[in-house]
Amino acid sequence: QVQLVESGGGLVQAGGSLRRSCVASGSIFNINAMGWYRQAPGKQRESVAFIISSGNTNYRDSVKGRFTISRDNAKNRVYLQMNSLKPEDTAIYYCNARNDGLRLNYWGQGIQVTVSP
Repeated sequence: QVQLVESGGGLVQAGGSLRRSCVASGSIFNINAMGWYRQAPGKQRESVAFIISSGNTNYRDSVKGRFTISRDNAKNRVYLQMNSLKPEDTAIYYCNARNDGLRLNYWGQGIQVTVSP
């Protein structure tokens, strides 16, 4: 089992910045990728940004150039720096860890991010 605990998030005005953090514990040696999903009211959960074990990153088009994902392997942490936030970024953001071999997904508790106009 993998446990994910998130921090960061909150309320910010459009154009502002927030930093999300997610720390993993437990059976983390088989984790292939970590990152974030988000879910806005009335919408499906969508992938935001991921970083895989090689260090390669992947972003959804709408956040490219504004969001940056990074990791600290020594601390088992993944960070999401969100800049130039827009009202359409408002959602609950969930940390995710993936074990591709066992086809397992682990989720954090989710934290609300609200961007006011």
